[in-house]
Amino acid sequence: MPDRRTLPLGRLALAAAAVALVVFIVLLGVLNPPRKDGVSTDRLGPEQGEQVTDYLARARASLAGTDTADRWALVSFTEPLVPEQIPRYSGGLRISQVLYQVSIPRVQTPLVAVPVPQGDEAAVSSAESAAWLLPRTVADQRAASINALSAARLRSGCACTVGLVLRGPLDGLRNLAAQNGIRAVQALPPDAVADRFGVVPLLPDQVDVVQPGPDDGPVPDQ
Repeated sequence: MPDRRTLPLGRLALAAAAVALVVFIVLLGVLNPPRKDGVSTDRLGPEQGEQVTDYLARARASLAGTDTADRWALVSFTEPLVPEQIPRYSGGLRISQVLYQVSIPRVQTPLVAVPVPQGDEAAVSSAESAAWLLPRTVADQRAASINALSAARLRSGCACTVGLVLRGPLDGLRNLAAQNGIRAVQALPPDAVADRFGVVPLLPDQVDVVQPGPDDGPVPDQ
């Protein structure tokens, strides 16, 4: 017959083992934290519903500083550019992405971001890539018509370049911001990581509040 006096000791041993296991798991988590999934809150461009004047002030403030580190920056224009104009509005800085959006009155069209290798030629020829990046098969007939028309206009060399993502130092970005035709230049902090930030340009027709335009107009045939 078991000695009843040993039962409390056995229970204490089990409890101590359980506590030790919990402590071990906690320490393991502290010493080996889970890896981040790469999601970042960094963003270039205005927020939906933001006053345009507020964004322009934020963009100017982002260029303040004396460090010489290269930064990712968004350039927004007063008017859309044709591809051949892109080098003129890059300030000689490294172009990372070219942003395209075809303008159709009272029709919402997709924004297309095209990553480009170094060199002006790649940026100038990127409109064809933007056309290919538009989805060809969509369930909605209106969306399909908008994408088809956007692709056709991009291939024709339309004035549809609405922004550039550049990389360069603050002094070069400030010089670019002072250039005619440049509406805003916004820079990220120097520790921002490539491909870990969102990009939405300030469109030329956004003058008061940043918000989607109407989408009740007809889609032209061409």
